Amino acid sequence: MSNVTYEQQVLSEAKHFERSMRKKSSIIQRSSKKLQTKINNKIPDKIHVIVTESIKKMIQLALTSSEYIRPVEISPDSTMEEKEKLVKARLLQSKKTAMIEGAGTGAGGIWLGVADFPLLLSIKMKFIFDAGQIYGYDVTKYEERMYLLHVFLLAFSSDDKRKEVLQTLLDWDDSKNKFREVDWKTLQLEYRDSLDFVKMLQLIPGLGAIVGAVANRKLLQQLGDTTINMYRLRLLK
Repeated sequence: MSNVTYEQQVLSEAKHFERSMRKKSSIIQRSSKKLQTKINNKIPDKIHVIVTESIKKMIQLALTSSEYIRPVEISPDSTMEEKEKLVKARLLQSKKTAMIEGAGTGAGGIWLGVADFPLLLSIKMKFIFDAGQIYGYDVTKYEERMYLLHVFLLAFSSDDKRKEVLQTLLDWDDSKNKFREVDWKTLQLEYRDSLDFVKMLQLIPGLGAIVGAVANRKLLQQLGDTTINMYRLRLLK
């Protein structure tokens, strides 16, 4: 019978995640990125404006309001395993919501598909604010909100930016006072460029409903894995 504790097991998983964040993307991912950039350049400016403004509004709400903060009931004496069961349950709920929303907007073609961007951002932000509370942090504090925005940026960053943001999060106690505001333009570009080619297909009538559901589930899982592992590293390392 193994003597490995839950905390030891998940810390090992988190360290593996950290190493993966430091690696370059695969050749396939980098090739996909180039194709994606070409596609992004062909997308109408109006759509880019919507994405940019959605990101800007999301950051403003995250830093200054209680828009994303929902009551979370959890005992302060909860174990790491109990906390993670609750976080994973919230992630599953968020994925289901995102899939339904993605299928609905995806079925409507390009302009209804564009409406998916701010809706999906809201689902993502509610999830990470929930996770922060469950792990025991006061997300009403400015520095914790900044931490969450950096987790979000880590989840959807390019290779070079990802390493920089990862180090910022790992050194958060030392670096948190340096960040009094977020570079929302960089965040917007990193987020937009991280959206998979399949996400762009959501804007095509006919394919949109199926693609929208699958893409949204994948993007929520990506954010969930990043959030869980960064809090593991923060709490257990």
